[in-house]
Amino acid sequence: MPAANTTHRSARLGLRATPEQETVLRRAAEVAHKSLTDFILDAAYQAAEQTLLDQRLFMVSGSQYQALLEMLDRPETVNPGLADLFSRQPVWPSK
Repeated sequence: MPAANTTHRSARLGLRATPEQETVLRRAAEVAHKSLTDFILDAAYQAAEQTLLDQRLFMVSGSQYQALLEMLDRPETVNPGLADLFSRQPVWPSK
């Protein structure tokens, strides 16, 4: 992302936060030596880029693509380790 202070900003974004969220964001901005606006924009921009990158198309060679198709076409096999893993309760609390 280009440096925030070298780019002309013309779009306006608005958001609402809880007092606790504002406190944490302001403290983090201070620690990062950034304005609150720059801190929030930088963090949001990075998260947006990562989200978009996760949606990208992956290019592979013809042989790699063919190998993937063959793998997907193979009949499923029993995987005892995977069955065991899915039978366990997760360590994180459920909502």
